[in-house]
Amino acid sequence: MQDEHVQVKGSIIDGETRCTHYNSELDVIAIKFYCCKEYYPCHLCHSEHADHSPEVWPAEKFDQHAVLCGKCGLELTVDEYMNCGSHCPSCKAGFNPGCSLHAHLYFGTV
Repeated sequence: MQDEHVQVKGSIIDGETRCTHYNSELDVIAIKFYCCKEYYPCHLCHSEHADHSPEVWPAEKFDQHAVLCGKCGLELTVDEYMNCGSHCPSCKAGFNPGCSLHAHLYFGTV
């Protein structure tokens, strides 16, 4: 279950960060957008709910927490997320490997 101290915005449909756009069993991460430092389940949620354009995380900041596991609430750095093999290092929940197709929308020069 998601950490109660971390707020996730967007079109959320459950307590594990699934949204109306991505809601398979593996869609359990939220991304902290660099532009606003707010967590959203996906780029579409950010587009619908934020009042600004998204900005990607610069490569030199990949050591900062930017990904939330919706199962256990662990915050991962971009580097940790990109190297976790699509599984949470804490609770071992599976993450959707297809998210890598959208990495350019969140993280610069991946």
